[in-house]
Amino acid sequence: MYGGKREEIMTTQNLAAIDLGTNSCRILIADESGQTLYRDSIATKLGEGLYPEMRFTADAISRGVQALETYAKIMKNYRVSKYRAIATASCRAAQNRDEFLAHVYQKSGLKLEVIDAFEEARLNLKGALLNAPSQAKYAVLYDLGGGSTELTLADVPTARILHTVSIPWGGRNAAEAFQLQEFEPEKQKKLIDEISPYVDAFISDSGLEKYRPETALLATSSTPLRLVSMVNDWGDYKRDKGDGVCVEIQAADKVIQKVYAMSAEERAQSPYIGENRAPIFVSACTIFKTIYDCLGFESFIASFKSAQNGIIEELRTNGKAYEISKNDTWPKDFGCSR
Repeated sequence: MYGGKREEIMTTQNLAAIDLGTNSCRILIADESGQTLYRDSIATKLGEGLYPEMRFTADAISRGVQALETYAKIMKNYRVSKYRAIATASCRAAQNRDEFLAHVYQKSGLKLEVIDAFEEARLNLKGALLNAPSQAKYAVLYDLGGGSTELTLADVPTARILHTVSIPWGGRNAAEAFQLQEFEPEKQKKLIDEISPYVDAFISDSGLEKYRPETALLATSSTPLRLVSMVNDWGDYKRDKGDGVCVEIQAADKVIQKVYAMSAEERAQSPYIGENRAPIFVSACTIFKTIYDCLGFESFIASFKSAQNGIIEELRTNGKAYEISKNDTWPKDFGCSR
């Protein structure tokens, strides 16, 4: 979390990016130059209980709305003038998403935009490429979420997407659908067999082999960042410190095997995983390892920079945004007048 000086908050036309995923809701507030003023993440577990009826539960809706109400108040205190708030896989899938979106707007005043998989990949790419090595001409962006996983091959200098695919499995929905909260080889194999054909098709359809010698593998989301913290034995999950760090696949393999050997209680008590992630981390690691094994890279670069950074960059250059005007209606209890 970051804080800006009050004088800067009062005089700057600040920008905000909100990313509502299947597991958590994230916000990034920056000034006109792109300097971070505030950053936070709230574990909403929006996708918990979504499978198999594909409907948000009442508890999940309540957690999501509360998080966005909190962020709306923070945005007002930071005098945000432009924002973009996106929702991804779980909102794409939920049959009662319109009810949820209406509830969000009623309670927070925020206009939440459900984006498709291509737009999700594009925004994540725009942020993650900030961590691409200077010698790389191409990048494979690997974004493992709670409800889907995106693989994207892109040209680094132009940020042009050459090929992308959305795999309809992420850490949370796979844990529920395959009942893979604990490490069980038979259940894990079913998930691996589900994921592998998507990756094989991505490699073939993108023509990856001809780009491979000049391609870097960039991995966003908390799973690679948690693994980076474990590999480096930092004693805690450090997202900022892990941003841009390169990890050898062999080192990642060793810590993933340690995760598989943990009990549910040990994962919950781990400073790298924690109670909220413990039920889904075996499935997340299974997906993560399956994909990097199929891709065949020797290392990956973990990226904390992702869709929020992409949104902020576009807001700075007059990209798509919601302008906040004096006529906008905000909840009365925001505690700070404009």
